[in-house]
Amino acid sequence: MAEKAKTQTTVMETVEPLGERVLIRKDEDKKRTKGGIELPDSVEIPTITGRIVAVSAQIDHDEDFPIRQYDKVLFNPKRAIPVDFESDNQLFVVPIEDVVAVFRKVK
Repeated sequence: MAEKAKTQTTVMETVEPLGERVLIRKDEDKKRTKGGIELPDSVEIPTITGRIVAVSAQIDHDEDFPIRQYDKVLFNPKRAIPVDFESDNQLFVVPIEDVVAVFRKVK
């Protein structure tokens, strides 16, 4: 008698920002200045750049906010809400008014 193979279903969890918010993966903190000076680990320099991971439906449909998934942005971290979702990623839900710039490549 053959046994039926058991199938496992993998459940993935995602984070979707609501309202006028975006989900940002914060860039790594820089430990070296542009001049090449190595900074000790005790020095904390706030890195306020990151990549857009997800955009709320409200922002996605608003032409006043030309922002898309994977855009590199500059943001004010004061009101950013950390998301304890993945241990190796620093994710933050950020109000759209705290996204102050989008980096674009000029052709």
